[in-house]
Amino acid sequence: MKWENHQALYTDEEDTFDQLFFHDGQEGIKAFEEVIELVMNQLIDRQMVHHKPYCGKLPAEVKEAVKAVKTSSHKGESLSHFLKEMDQTILRNNIQITNPKTIGHLHCPPLLTGIAAELIAAVYNQSMDSWDQSPSASFMEEEMIHWLTEQFQLGRDSGGTFSSGGTQSNYMGLLLARDHVCENKFGHNVQQDGLPPQSNKLKILCSKEAHFTVKKSASQLGLGEGAVVTVETDDDHRMCIHDLTSKVDELRKNGDIPFALVATCGTTDFGSVDPLSELADYTADNQLWYHVDAAYGGALILSDSHRNKLTGIEKADSITVDFHKLFYQPISCGAFLVNNESHFKYLNHHADYLNPKEDEDEGIPHLVNKTVATSRRFDALKLWISLRVVGTDRFQKMIDHTFLVAQQAAEVIDGWKDLEGANRVPELNTVLFRFNSKEVPEGEADQLNREIQKNLFHEGSAFAAKTKVNNNVYLKFTILNPRTTLADVKEILSDVTRIGIQELEKRRVLL
Repeated sequence: MKWENHQALYTDEEDTFDQLFFHDGQEGIKAFEEVIELVMNQLIDRQMVHHKPYCGKLPAEVKEAVKAVKTSSHKGESLSHFLKEMDQTILRNNIQITNPKTIGHLHCPPLLTGIAAELIAAVYNQSMDSWDQSPSASFMEEEMIHWLTEQFQLGRDSGGTFSSGGTQSNYMGLLLARDHVCENKFGHNVQQDGLPPQSNKLKILCSKEAHFTVKKSASQLGLGEGAVVTVETDDDHRMCIHDLTSKVDELRKNGDIPFALVATCGTTDFGSVDPLSELADYTADNQLWYHVDAAYGGALILSDSHRNKLTGIEKADSITVDFHKLFYQPISCGAFLVNNESHFKYLNHHADYLNPKEDEDEGIPHLVNKTVATSRRFDALKLWISLRVVGTDRFQKMIDHTFLVAQQAAEVIDGWKDLEGANRVPELNTVLFRFNSKEVPEGEADQLNREIQKNLFHEGSAFAAKTKVNNNVYLKFTILNPRTTLADVKEILSDVTRIGIQELEKRRVLL
């Protein structure tokens, strides 16, 4: 049976399940080779003809194309036929994230080493919850966590776990903070008894530009979004220490209990880094749990020229870092780090069939004890292979290149007729700007920039994101791709200007 032309995988008379799995038998090895070759060729064929960030279809068109295909078959069908159908419905309608002009979101092109790791991890399918499901993988994850805690210069009692990304890591940071304050301030065990009566007084502080998952976590933790108090930012979009002090004093006067502060190391829009050292001192003096959301900026540990921006992060109680951003790993891949591993006790539950207490006493590592997840993939493999094969020197060069292009882009925008920049000195590698010609009628700039972003996307020439700055619509470049050059950026800016002028002409005709 060949995977490219078989019709049915089994009949009532003959069991051919061996051909469905990769195993040490000849049939399994041959089937694996055929599947990999078919998929590889399909991806290469698509890559060779898909030269734009997006094909240009509208949402309704993509929806209809996907709805028109079958979702299952009774007897099985040719993989080759399926891949061709998938190419027309899914692959051609995907965002081409590796394209140098795809610079909208915090969404990176994946390294080939990460892609190779995904295949290896999928083939062996280790489950990272218990040691007997992932013997070597468990120890390798612990080694990668140790490497990370050393890079962030955390203490000897530090530890961590791999996570699905910033949302899960931020959630765990605030979960540990909540249970820690309840135990130490109220003598209350949340795991056993639920939230204490005083929980409605608990408050979390973060800047007004912090990630939305701070509020989302508060709501999921039973504290409610109202438990999150936002702090003003300075002209560089960093948390204002003066306003923080004022907010904490006001909360305490009202009888509330501020218990955690979330600093952001790389805000989503401006890439701003809160004053980590000052906040570390403040949280220590005021007995606040100090969580640093470095999902974006954590990659600075690999940049000698920008690493100093992380100074103070080593004093954090917990840290979020993502590898599917500036570490160039396939989604999803992140980590959650703590300065004191004993705090994982707030996540620890034992089950006789999975992680019995006796195993822990014998030193057998069941990594489920450190996370809110149970079944998890061996994502540490992606980071390990990439650090070994790519090397930290080339990681530094890639990251620093994107920072340089972002700075050059901001300078070009500053001198570009009809464009208005929002951050002339990007802290990381995001650049915000908008089309704002003198000919734009009063009050129409926001709608005009929305149209520019939409037209740019559906032309397929580039993918830039949109956001709001002081309630005004701006376009955003997030330059993560180290293959993106200043020439690419200039071509996009030319397209932005062209579309903006065309939209103005349409409005004149309508008037």
